[in-house]
Amino acid sequence: MQIFEVPMRETDEVRQKGGVRRSGRCAFLNTVERVYYFSQLLGKPIIDAAGRRIGKVKDMVVKWDGAAPSVTGIKTGRNELELVPIQFVAEVGAKQVQLAGEAGENVARSILDTEISVRKWLLDKQIIDIKGARLVRVNDITLAWGPRAGLEMVAVDIGVRGLLRRLGLEFLVRNMAHKFIGWQHIKPLQDTTSSLQLTRDKEQLRQLHPADVADIVEQMDYNSRAGFLRNFDLQQAVEALADMEPATQLEIISQLDQEQAVEFLENMPPDGAAAILRDLPDDKSRALLRLMPGNSAVNVQKLMSYPDDTAGALMTTKYLGLRVQDTVAGVIDKIRELAPVAETIYSIYVLDAGGALLGVVSLRELILARQGDNLAGIMQEKVISVHCSDSHRKVADIINKYKLLAVPVIDDQGKMLGIITVDDVLAQLLPERGRGDVGVSLIINRRLGRW
Repeated sequence: MQIFEVPMRETDEVRQKGGVRRSGRCAFLNTVERVYYFSQLLGKPIIDAAGRRIGKVKDMVVKWDGAAPSVTGIKTGRNELELVPIQFVAEVGAKQVQLAGEAGENVARSILDTEISVRKWLLDKQIIDIKGARLVRVNDITLAWGPRAGLEMVAVDIGVRGLLRRLGLEFLVRNMAHKFIGWQHIKPLQDTTSSLQLTRDKEQLRQLHPADVADIVEQMDYNSRAGFLRNFDLQQAVEALADMEPATQLEIISQLDQEQAVEFLENMPPDGAAAILRDLPDDKSRALLRLMPGNSAVNVQKLMSYPDDTAGALMTTKYLGLRVQDTVAGVIDKIRELAPVAETIYSIYVLDAGGALLGVVSLRELILARQGDNLAGIMQEKVISVHCSDSHRKVADIINKYKLLAVPVIDDQGKMLGIITVDDVLAQLLPERGRGDVGVSLIINRRLGRW
């Protein structure tokens, strides 16, 4: 699958019930004689000036060095490498293509390096719909014919009608609106051996939510995914990777070189990095761990040591843990400092000098407290927690029962090891248990948002 992008703004979509719109960006169509679809011309006979059939339309080749590709030749089907130049075409009609000369006049020529095949490089390829945050497919192509302009590509058809037209079933959806995108929004190929590239304005891509980026990547084929992520800054790419299915994460990390893979893993939440490394082959996992910075590698290795279906394997070590003597004013300053790396700042966990969990303070309680108060005076000492060996289902049941956004994880001695957020539970249980049971309540809780 080749990938290219079109910024899908509402004004770029040409929607109608008849043919191609003849106003706005498509105003030049008023100067042409006829408008066709590529699929309608395929298979039509090619007739020379003597009335002899020399073949049929098997494909077209285009030169794409401007706003829209121009058809430069028609493949007849006789020789894969030969075509009839568009200059020798006198008429393009609904029933046949008429040549100006006779076939014996050696009108055929070879395909040039600067020309590309429509069927190979354009038809059935995919476009990134920025507005809808999804991939859409080029189902058909609209062409305009005129004696002076020749055969020009006008728009791509990404609608259902385009697909059904190729199957001969368009009559079933006659009342459905067309959906076209103008070629001016699609970037030309750099060369005939490259994949179709992303368009000029990457800033529009960077405005996508990481979850939407993850959805788009998962619709792409194996060879396109890692390259697509390189269009984003590291933080957005990492957040998108964290939202992908485990199999997709493994594919992408496997495609990256070691330096890039380590950069991604180092900037991911430790639990996410541990999950990926746990599923990689042992030799590759060890090699990446050796390249990670000391503290990051140690945290990830600890998480990897827990069995899969345990709270320890699901938790993250990025939480806010402070001391009982810390004042409200001091804690607020620390939150400002640590918020960018903490998984959540909604709950502040109060620890003793040995790291044992003593209490918890919500962000709301912290804001309402006096600046000079210390945490010992405002914390809740009865803390709902889970043990590092508890199952994922038990964690989910506890989060659901007590309506928590995050739950602390402790060991046998009561020492705090990390937290599990509602997001992590959703990711684990929704594929398995659907939207009923625990899922519904967790979704409602999640909508409360993060502080």
